[in-house]
Amino acid sequence: MTIIDDSPETTLLEPVPALEAREITKRFDGVHALENARLSVRPGEIHALLGENGAGKSTLIKVLTGIYAPDSGTVLRNGDVVEFANVRVANHAGVVALYQELSVIPSISVAENILLGDQTPSRAGVVQWSTLRRRARAQLDSINQKIPLGMLAGDLSPVQQTMVAFARALAMNANVLILDEPTASLTDTEITDLFAVLRSLRDRGVAIIYVSHRLEEVFELCDRLTIMRNGQTIVTKAVADSHIDEVISTMVGRSAGELYPDRGTATSTVALTVRDLDGRRVRDVSFDVHRGEVLGIGGLAGSGRSELLRILSGAQKHTAGEITVGATKLPKSPGVPRALGAGIALVPEERRAQGVILGASIQDNIAVANISAVSTMGVVSGARITDITKRGMLDLQIKARSPRQHVSELSGGNQQKVVLAKMLARRPEVLLMDEPTRGIDVGTKAEIYRLIRRLAEAGTAVITVSSELPELIGMSDRILIMHEGRISGEVAAAEADEEILLAYCYGKADRT
Repeated sequence: MTIIDDSPETTLLEPVPALEAREITKRFDGVHALENARLSVRPGEIHALLGENGAGKSTLIKVLTGIYAPDSGTVLRNGDVVEFANVRVANHAGVVALYQELSVIPSISVAENILLGDQTPSRAGVVQWSTLRRRARAQLDSINQKIPLGMLAGDLSPVQQTMVAFARALAMNANVLILDEPTASLTDTEITDLFAVLRSLRDRGVAIIYVSHRLEEVFELCDRLTIMRNGQTIVTKAVADSHIDEVISTMVGRSAGELYPDRGTATSTVALTVRDLDGRRVRDVSFDVHRGEVLGIGGLAGSGRSELLRILSGAQKHTAGEITVGATKLPKSPGVPRALGAGIALVPEERRAQGVILGASIQDNIAVANISAVSTMGVVSGARITDITKRGMLDLQIKARSPRQHVSELSGGNQQKVVLAKMLARRPEVLLMDEPTRGIDVGTKAEIYRLIRRLAEAGTAVITVSSELPELIGMSDRILIMHEGRISGEVAAAEADEEILLAYCYGKADRT
């Protein structure tokens, strides 16, 4: 078979792809979700699939795994044309997708999760438990994992649940794995462990399609990349022959230098004062934030950065110290309602679990968080709910069919915007944002950065926690770094570089 792409390393004759999509078109209500899209992943390759939310990645994956039938175009498995009627048929053909929200069943054991359904060894309807445990252990051993077989899957860490999902896929003889944001909830150490397993699978000939918004991961892990935009395949090339700025500009259709808006909106008026704050991990933390300032907070996982935001928002108790909003000193451990009343609002890191009600509509999510604004003497006004929702959707450019669409049906970036709309409707004096761009695409990140700066220009004090050092530098006016619960360094963002911030993260620079 002759396969030609834009990669300079490609020779005219290539090995038969493990999985290939040719000229796939898919429409919904007359709108093109995919238009002549192409993707080809080789055996023993980790292939990044990149693009903004709405670029067509998810639709293409659903075509490849039998969830959607294409309107036109062809899917090939090992060079043969296939038509997967459903996910089960795709799985039997060795094509398995693992999504960000992993499908482990929390109430059953690790061994049972690995050998679910058709894989469960049984005789006359009776499960052969010794055989099940032996086969499950063999799958975990194949990826160098020592997870106890009898543990409930719900008690595992996120990375362990990921490994169990991998073992299940391998038990189904999968040799094409499609991974959707597999590192979204993992720590740096867990990501390192995951990458080691993925490389071992690649070395065994498994073809891996890797979907991620973290471009640094793509350049560390992947062999080739494909970029989609507006339902079309724009380019496929070797990762070694590209660079991050080029990828960003190709994804969003504009220069990477336009990602971050200009700084310089901070005033001399103090919006928030924190003095000698202590918590479970936070120790002796003191700082001021000014109206119109974007204060970035960084640090390694477990440094206390997220706990600090939870304490400030009233979601977690503190054992000592003072928090003052403007001229109002909050009582010790005020609780969320009191903090909200004082003007402090939190956009949490885990937006799906803590920020939104997935089964409710956009307007219901916004209304619940602003009940006093949409009701009088306990009587809720539908007109007010409509007004506040439409205003939030317009201001944040939330892409949805209507205000009544369920949040679970939105992209990750639009879910994040719903969380923001809930909080911004309260017009907070201080907005706390924990990992505001985690799991969203580059184009939506740029929208979030512009929104943050617009809020600052309007006088809001914004405090953002981010694990991405370039993001901290690009979106902040000033940066605090935490190490082991304390502030280990402070630097103006305009003067910061990744080296000094990383030194502060490890507690290796002098404290200011």
